[in-house]
Amino acid sequence: MRKTVAFSRRSANVFFHILTRCNLHCRHCYINPEQHGSRTLDIDTIEKWLALFAERHEQANVIFLGGEPTMHPELARAVRSARSLAYGSVTIDTNGYLFHDILDRVTPQEVDFFSFSLDGPDPSVNDPLRGPGSFDACTRGIAAAKARGFAVSLIYTVSQANIDHLSAMPPLLESLGIDRFFIQVIGVRGQWTEDSRQRETLAQVDRDTWLEVIPKVAEESARRGMIATFPKVFLDPGEPFECAGLVADNYFIFPNGRVYRCPLCEDYPLHGLEIRDNRLVDAPRINETDLFPLTIPEGCVMNRIIQPRNLPPALGGELTYKIACCMLKEEISP
Repeated sequence: MRKTVAFSRRSANVFFHILTRCNLHCRHCYINPEQHGSRTLDIDTIEKWLALFAERHEQANVIFLGGEPTMHPELARAVRSARSLAYGSVTIDTNGYLFHDILDRVTPQEVDFFSFSLDGPDPSVNDPLRGPGSFDACTRGIAAAKARGFAVSLIYTVSQANIDHLSAMPPLLESLGIDRFFIQVIGVRGQWTEDSRQRETLAQVDRDTWLEVIPKVAEESARRGMIATFPKVFLDPGEPFECAGLVADNYFIFPNGRVYRCPLCEDYPLHGLEIRDNRLVDAPRINETDLFPLTIPEGCVMNRIIQPRNLPPALGGELTYKIACCMLKEEISP
């Protein structure tokens, strides 16, 4: 069954970058130390910041990210703190190296998902993007997590560099026992975007290619027993545009205290909130919250400001499509 996952204020998602350090140097990494900081948060700060959002929203979902979050020696304690604060679900995003024996320090009752990142069906595709040996390390990590009873999801970031290999993923995912498959469009942000050669190699795929490839792969994944989720990206001219910043509660927290509501803004000091002295406060104006109410015929105003190459061409004055909010997802269930 295919459906668009509607925005809802009844749930909140807290994307918590507890550090920016990582053992890999993925070519398309969106972390930008100049904007996000290079600090590793101490556990006391992590617990205080978790409490801020637990107080703000009942049953929020928390996703621990980095960098590589398993490099944080106190991640297990952070997970238990999130549970004690009644977070609705806890996910750990990881590149699969699983530092500090994290699988031995948490239980499937404490962690709802380990979410692994893999950008190709074999080392020849994945490793040039994520680093030598990363395919083998990630698949070993998946096997270890499954053996201990954890639910496992997998993220594949689609770009021009690997779109032709996406169709080979469903058989691999089935063999690995993946429970959920997330297909992501590459974000045009992070330090890699400063390199023109990188921008061309890792460019976002065009609309026709996206609509031809992505739904078919998601449907095949669902036929093999896993839930497949992917960004909607493109709206037909008659479909209404909604900005998640206005109709949903998503928070992207970075170690320097910046809290963004829109991930497209993360390369700029446009964060709508910030944490000062362990208090959540509004950031100085002008910020992303001033942009959310703006409307343009092409859909997402952030694309107009930040990545205008994604905007649709107007043919004879008529738009052929619109750009959806980057947080709008489609889901196909088995």
